[in-house]
Amino acid sequence: MFAEVAFPISSFQSFTYRVPRKFISTVQIGSRVKAHLGKRSVQGVVVSLRTTSKYKGDIKSISGLVDNIPVLTAELWELILWISHYYVTPIGQVARTVLPGRLNTRYTPPKNWYVKSAGVVDEIEIDLLKRRAPKQYIMFREIWKATKPLRTVSMKALASDPLSICRKLEKKDLIKLYQRISLPDVTGFTFDPIHKEITFNHDQEKAISEISSALIKKKYAPFLVHGVTGSGKTEIYIESVRQVIEQGRTGIILLPEISLTPQIAGRFRAVFGDTVALWHSRLTHAQRSWTWMQICQGSFKVVIGARSAIFAPLRNVGLIVIDEEQESSYQQDSSVPRYHARDVALMRGKLEKATVLLSSATPSLESYFNHLYKKLKYINLPKRFGIAKYPHTQVVDMLKDQDESGKFGLVISGLLLDKIEDRLKKNEQVLLLQNRRGYSPIIRCFDCGEIVMCSFCQVALTYHSRGRYLLCHVCGYTENQRREMCNSCRSGNLVYKGAGTQRIESLLKETFPVASITRLDSDSLRSGQQITKTLKSFSEGKTQILIGTQMIAKGLDFPNITLVGIVNADLGLHLPDFRAGERIFQLIYQAAGRSGRGDKTGEVIIQTYSPDNPVIKCAARLDLTKYYNIALSERQELKYPPFSWLAKVECSGPVLESAMHLAERVKKSLSKKYKGLDILGPAPCYLEKIRNQFRFQIVFKSIKTLDPNGRKLHSYINKNFYDFPKKYQMGKNQLNIHMDPLSLI
Repeated sequence: MFAEVAFPISSFQSFTYRVPRKFISTVQIGSRVKAHLGKRSVQGVVVSLRTTSKYKGDIKSISGLVDNIPVLTAELWELILWISHYYVTPIGQVARTVLPGRLNTRYTPPKNWYVKSAGVVDEIEIDLLKRRAPKQYIMFREIWKATKPLRTVSMKALASDPLSICRKLEKKDLIKLYQRISLPDVTGFTFDPIHKEITFNHDQEKAISEISSALIKKKYAPFLVHGVTGSGKTEIYIESVRQVIEQGRTGIILLPEISLTPQIAGRFRAVFGDTVALWHSRLTHAQRSWTWMQICQGSFKVVIGARSAIFAPLRNVGLIVIDEEQESSYQQDSSVPRYHARDVALMRGKLEKATVLLSSATPSLESYFNHLYKKLKYINLPKRFGIAKYPHTQVVDMLKDQDESGKFGLVISGLLLDKIEDRLKKNEQVLLLQNRRGYSPIIRCFDCGEIVMCSFCQVALTYHSRGRYLLCHVCGYTENQRREMCNSCRSGNLVYKGAGTQRIESLLKETFPVASITRLDSDSLRSGQQITKTLKSFSEGKTQILIGTQMIAKGLDFPNITLVGIVNADLGLHLPDFRAGERIFQLIYQAAGRSGRGDKTGEVIIQTYSPDNPVIKCAARLDLTKYYNIALSERQELKYPPFSWLAKVECSGPVLESAMHLAERVKKSLSKKYKGLDILGPAPCYLEKIRNQFRFQIVFKSIKTLDPNGRKLHSYINKNFYDFPKKYQMGKNQLNIHMDPLSLI
């Protein structure tokens, strides 16, 4: 038997290998195998099996199987093939994403040595031990006094090598020594089980009824669950999962931010116990390996996690939930395949004949449009759950505020400071959103005007006060000390401008020295346990003010938050990207929704320099329908999604002229375009240089009225770029294909 094996390389080519007799009964399409590619032993995936081979040369044999049980279901294999085709990515690279190379079903958790007393002992023998082997005696007394077995390493204070001493004691029949498997502890990533007595309101009952009808049919059914913040969407997920498990099926819950995991996991574990698995990047390798193996073995019924959880090897999936479906974090942009987890979830739901819930208070314009055109079944939750009311909002014009107060360069307005002081007196909690981390995002020379830039990117360096270093937020380039002199004119007159979360934290600690203030952003948190610890502290009322980036703007449910302050609502508003306004509206709306979720009235203060901008005005009124109508009208006029299909081809390289020349050659080589296709570029990207790579892009727009399913565009991209490494002599340049890109920056 012969196998065609695809490897995680940029080529679309597969390679023929002989299947050894011992593997014939176990190897199948989709199996992960080890084989020699050149001089290296590489992990690949079997894409087809044949009894004969057309290849006449020397054929190597597969050297081993990665997994000892089948991992891929037929549905997951079909999903791999679809992703490979849709995102124009070799199967081997897709398989590596779906089935990470470091994870396999042969994983064995580490074992630890434990020791306990053997029971009744001879006092004479103990006395002899005390005189002849004092170290053994000391350790024996410690073990004998213990009420439960002890880990040998816990006795390092008594001896440098406690295990060897324990072995000597075991030979004398004084103790019993044994090994116990050490299972990874994931409790640090979740709140304690959160038990609630829930009585569904009319809207929730109606939503559950519609979802139940779809689950019973066991057919593909996509829904848009459009519920205002605080409307009780999580309880609908839980009830839906309960029904799925009763049917003997499984469920996947996708979340956009790791910070949302602890609270939702606590709710699910209160209902479903240890059948709930967590999956995200902050898990250790041991935790990921054990969890993945248990998923493969069917120990878990529900997987909750970030983007990659959509590939969880669950069998018989009946429900997939994409919470906050509009979030850009569902897009994988940094490496191939460049997929969107929402779209992959819809396809997996179709293959699994599952119910798929796209859920949000601020759905993406595409999902909103698809509901209007009946492509998604619509569930509306227009009211907050229980007695909670929507918060009052107030816009602060920062230019006007500074003119009236005579204080220029203010970061936090007098009104917001007064509101914070009032909430602290009432023992209520405050959430402040500043979607920019660090202390100062701009360092400018006051004499020559030069801005301190990253050496490898077209991006300004950000000053971080904790550690006193400069950091590029794109490539990670770091200067380990504060700049005191301009490199251009040698002036020492550098001005640190703007405000990030660190500066907001510093200002508030100066203003409210007694208050308990915590910052939650990617700089302050280095582990998943730290995220959980920070959120637990806030949940228990130990923290009064929580400052953070967009990771705190959605999904969190703390009833004692009565004030939300949006420090600078304009951040990102004026970027030259067709989604800029949509993102800012959603961020403000979501952040506002954290306020007043209990029985206390909530308030939102929005600070802006653009109070008349339609995005700010509609967000301040929490008027989603009006803003979405405005945005859809603009998109239609400019032929942007959801009125067109979009693709982007990015050419990059370390030399400007070479990257530009590649982009021009690509444009010239394109086949004749069809009616309804617009091709823009090549043109420099908005951020022309990133990680020392100069970037140019060609944008393809295919009008939906002439290409209703996007098949024409997809066929065009495949025709022109399939196996592009062979087509173009790229040298050190790279060519990246983005289907349905979320940004043109």
